[in-house]
Amino acid sequence: MDNIENRASHSTLTFWIHWLVGMGLALGLFIVLAINKTGDFGPLYRIATILTGFVSIPVYATLRLYRTKDGPLTGMARLLLAWVSVLAILSFLGSVTKTTHIYSREVFLVWALAGYFLQVAAFLPLRALAVAYGRRHQQSRRSIIIGTGELAEALANRIAQANGEPILGFVAIFAEKHEHSEKIASGVRPPVIGQVVNLRGLIAEHEVQQVYIALPAEQTDQVEGLYIDLLDASVDVVWVPDLANFMLLNHSVRSLDGLPAIYLNESPLTSYPVSALLKNVIDRSGALIGIVLLSPLLVGVALAIKLTSPGPILFRQPRHGWNGQVFEVWKFRSMRVHDDTLVKQATRNDNRITPIGRFIRRTSIDELPQLFNVLMGDMSLVGPRPHAVQHNNYYSNKIRSYMARHRIKPGITGFAQVSGCRGETETIDKMERRVELDLEYINNWTLWLDIKILLKTPFTLLGKDIY
Repeated sequence: MDNIENRASHSTLTFWIHWLVGMGLALGLFIVLAINKTGDFGPLYRIATILTGFVSIPVYATLRLYRTKDGPLTGMARLLLAWVSVLAILSFLGSVTKTTHIYSREVFLVWALAGYFLQVAAFLPLRALAVAYGRRHQQSRRSIIIGTGELAEALANRIAQANGEPILGFVAIFAEKHEHSEKIASGVRPPVIGQVVNLRGLIAEHEVQQVYIALPAEQTDQVEGLYIDLLDASVDVVWVPDLANFMLLNHSVRSLDGLPAIYLNESPLTSYPVSALLKNVIDRSGALIGIVLLSPLLVGVALAIKLTSPGPILFRQPRHGWNGQVFEVWKFRSMRVHDDTLVKQATRNDNRITPIGRFIRRTSIDELPQLFNVLMGDMSLVGPRPHAVQHNNYYSNKIRSYMARHRIKPGITGFAQVSGCRGETETIDKMERRVELDLEYINNWTLWLDIKILLKTPFTLLGKDIY
């Protein structure tokens, strides 16, 4: 837990240093521009400065700015999104209070553009320093792993990929022989340097600063003894539980009133409430804007369906939503009216599809009424695609953790769809792959990931598997 808390403290410190320098430059520019334009820095400009500082903190934190694991281009893109969000909030507050006319538009526009580039100018060198410090800190630490099994090898692999921390070798619990020719991400697999009975001597001989305990589940009873034995050894001890057989969902490790707690299964909407609120605001705002902008297309398609095929304009079907709640999804009707007691997925050359329906399905226009589902709060712009209730009942007994995909709101588009899993899922393997991608999305959900999926979606609309 100490190592996890140290990383969290380092991340927090990195955030505040970045924010103080970057936002300090941006606000300093605002003050200079205001004085240069008006000859004074009046009360309203002072209020705007304070508001910008306060608003930027939750926005920048929610978008997880300044993470060193992001590349510089990704970091700059995140910074642009955060800065635009702050400016949008300020503009909204100005409109609500009817004070926008008091501020100089020239000052605001110059500040909006130059303020971003000033923050970038601070971000790039600070990021480089943070990355260099992190690597130097990790590479200066000598570590060993207690354990020689699959969990120990996976841990060595992850550490090598994440930060290049040197692992001197594995320490065997029992006497055993082990070949050393296997490869991991960083090169040759670390050797087995000794047995746990000689642990103290190994720590002193190799000047070890950190010990990872990575034992299989059947040897967990030895963790307490190892921990007690290492209490006065002047090393950091990190226990990595064997959870390989668990289907983890948005898992995390936290302190629960002083007790370490492993959250195995948690909805992202409950673990990141501020992000969830912002996602909801973006969803409903985006849906409303989409409905307004696309209203001519929506009306035109509705008329075309009504005039060319008898039956309702909209196709409505019960689907499972957030936390398994059933809601009614809306789509433009693309098939002839038929008995749908037995829900059957559309297939290539399906004779139930109308000529207009074939076009709107190929272009995904039939999905546009789901903007109203988003506006009503049943769906999100991005999330796992909702399946028919009958399909969920069928697959839930055949695919492990299938229903876990409902731990977040279903979406009009999703990670699986932009990753090539669109169209019919006529085999269990295809549905399993879609579920894997849905769970990967839930485990790695961020607002930035949603934005990337939305940007990729238009390029997947004319795929060959859509019919």
